[in-house]
Amino acid sequence: MRVPGSTLEDVATSEPRDSALWIRRGFLLLLATFLAVGLSGELGVRTTTTSATGGGYDLSVRHAAVARAGLDVPWQVTVRSPGGFDKTLVLAVTGNYFDIFETQGFTPEPAAWTRDGTTVYLTFDTPDADTFRLDYDAYIQPASQRGQDGTVSVVVGGVPVVTVEFETKLWP
Repeated sequence: MRVPGSTLEDVATSEPRDSALWIRRGFLLLLATFLAVGLSGELGVRTTTTSATGGGYDLSVRHAAVARAGLDVPWQVTVRSPGGFDKTLVLAVTGNYFDIFETQGFTPEPAAWTRDGTTVYLTFDTPDADTFRLDYDAYIQPASQRGQDGTVSVVVGGVPVVTVEFETKLWP
């Protein structure tokens, strides 16, 4: 009776597989790339300003072009009117755009606001100046998974005289 010199003599062996090594290397490369993109800030908030001119008004909207859920984002409307404003200023905003946000509200607060099926109408008492600025203090809702597009218009006599279109896309 022969006694084996090792307990591993009868164990079947196989050659190391190169595919497993390359899968691990690929995963580590993917992980390192994701980490580098995250550290560079590419997955954070990207802000842009969209502007239009019409009806004697310059309208610009500063907003998040790309964001992620849970992050604070800017949303600021600036209206310029050479020579000043009438007594009130009415802004019409796509109502669904605000669905992706949690908010602390508008600054300044609207004197009045209404909403029809698709649009929010914000009426403001205007400043004694050529420029009006509206800030919306908000962050993206944690449950928001899709972005939203919208428009802002200056409304005079019930008619939009200048409109800006914009979009916010969300990273998962």
